[in-house]
Amino acid sequence: MKRDYSNRKFVIGGLFVMVGLIFIIRLFYLQIVEDKYALSAESNVIRKTTIYPSRGHIFDRNNNIIAHNEVAYDVIVVPKRVKEFDTATLMQILDIDKEFVVTKLHKAKRYSYRKPSVFLPLISKKTYAYFEEKLFKFPGFYVRTHSIRKYSRPIAANTLGYVGEVNSRRIKKDKYYRQGDYVGISGLESKYEKILRGKKGQKLVLVDVYNREMGSYKNGKYDTLAIKGENIYSTLDADLQAYGEKLMQNKIGSIVAIEPSTGEILSLITSPGYDPNELVGRARGKNYSKLNKDPLKPLFNRALMAQYPPGSTFKLVNALIALQEGVINKNTQFSCQGVVSRPIKCSHNHKSPLALSEAIEMSCNSYFWKTFDRTISNPIYSNSEEGYNAWREYVLSMGFYNKFNTDLAYEKKGFIPKTDYYDKYYHRGHWNALTVRSLSIGQGEILVTPLQLANFTAILANRGYYYPPHLVKAIGNSDSTVSLSYDKQETLIDEEHYDDVVEGMSRVFSAEHGTARWYKLDSIPMCGKTGTVQNPHGEDHSIFIVFAPKDDPKIALSVVVENSGFGATWAVPISVLMIEKYLKGYTSREWLEKKMMEGNLIDDKK
Repeated sequence: MKRDYSNRKFVIGGLFVMVGLIFIIRLFYLQIVEDKYALSAESNVIRKTTIYPSRGHIFDRNNNIIAHNEVAYDVIVVPKRVKEFDTATLMQILDIDKEFVVTKLHKAKRYSYRKPSVFLPLISKKTYAYFEEKLFKFPGFYVRTHSIRKYSRPIAANTLGYVGEVNSRRIKKDKYYRQGDYVGISGLESKYEKILRGKKGQKLVLVDVYNREMGSYKNGKYDTLAIKGENIYSTLDADLQAYGEKLMQNKIGSIVAIEPSTGEILSLITSPGYDPNELVGRARGKNYSKLNKDPLKPLFNRALMAQYPPGSTFKLVNALIALQEGVINKNTQFSCQGVVSRPIKCSHNHKSPLALSEAIEMSCNSYFWKTFDRTISNPIYSNSEEGYNAWREYVLSMGFYNKFNTDLAYEKKGFIPKTDYYDKYYHRGHWNALTVRSLSIGQGEILVTPLQLANFTAILANRGYYYPPHLVKAIGNSDSTVSLSYDKQETLIDEEHYDDVVEGMSRVFSAEHGTARWYKLDSIPMCGKTGTVQNPHGEDHSIFIVFAPKDDPKIALSVVVENSGFGATWAVPISVLMIEKYLKGYTSREWLEKKMMEGNLIDDKK
């Protein structure tokens, strides 16, 4: 029987094809892949260095730099490459002790035997130069160059925030970071971290047996460039911020200044404060601990986080709601029997009865209690709870009991009670306007933040609307910037009613009995409202809200000075000085400026 060998040619042909494929694959490996394997094999003489990008700058609204960078040097260690070295010389050069060396090496090995770790951060330029000369004595050690944050002026620390070493939790959450990297921890540095940080690069460097750099690997074939972080252009006026901080020195409180037409924050001052450079460099940990233990809480941003009853400033809210509800008009008069008035006493000696603008001028408690009572007890509602719910909706539309959710860090939202809060304490159906009468004069359970008060003042300046307060107006580098924008927010109060309230605010400065008449400026028509806030833990808080000029507002402020008495005592003069400084570039009353700057409300009360 004959065998059929006709298929042998296909088998032989297939073998040739297979051999050819093997050769092709081998050539690909030798020319393409092997180069990368060679890189791995040569890793014992190649140092992989991260190139850190320059962090984006922070500018104020006038393009003045308020946060920039300086060159810094860290000593890095790769445990796997560490061999016997002269410990005594290392200790002498870096000014450290043996315990430090042992602890740091142990920590580095625990993190990774092969990955670089920070052995000693932020050495001086002089130490860096000397250490580089002796580097051959310390295999496994090298110096990493990067930038460190610096702040041009000792202002706005709580607003700008600070940069510090990234923690393990952040490293696990974001693969961008490695041990020893720096990250924005608070304020704008944190809010805009991904924009400011840029993108890392990489450089492969050949080193000899003495740990000395011999040039780039493969002519930089595997190197990548770092990409600089983008700049942010803040809304802050650095000069106004610095001036406000001087006015508030040795006082506890805050100043918030807003441009009404945009919602841009001109100054955000919390006092006591600190120099942002205190939280830069190797002393950061020590300084942070000191600030954190300070009983005056300089790390606490009172402008965004402190919550107070608004006092008499809230009378304007109640006036607007009553006008909108139609339960009063600008000519409606109420009588006042002064300190014998019931159920709300009036602390001011004035004529009676009063119309709306006069009641605002003289801050008559009785007038606004009766206004509040008419609103809550309005017969269009079936009961007081329904009237209260309507009242509360108006209040919320003015930005109270809300976070603005822009770029403000850690803002609080205050407290405007719901009906179930009162139902819990007084039982449903057993409370009315009389029960919660303290709300009529901004006391009781209401809590607001200084930021919310400033925003409300901007609403008054705009006659009924606001843009959410924010700190950054544009992002990008000099050749291309992107402007940020926010949507206009309307209140539930018609524009026509604001003019009636603004007229009363104008009288606070211009009329015979205005509570701020002593600080009137003929050159700048201002509209304001004083507040003296009851404080169960000590002397009353001094509060003032104001905007100017009256008919073309450029600035709206809230000022809170804790434990300082009447609103007109401290908050009013500080506000007026801020307005004149911003609008005119100077202040005309040096005696008043001196008095405010030298006033010490902290040491005097110790």
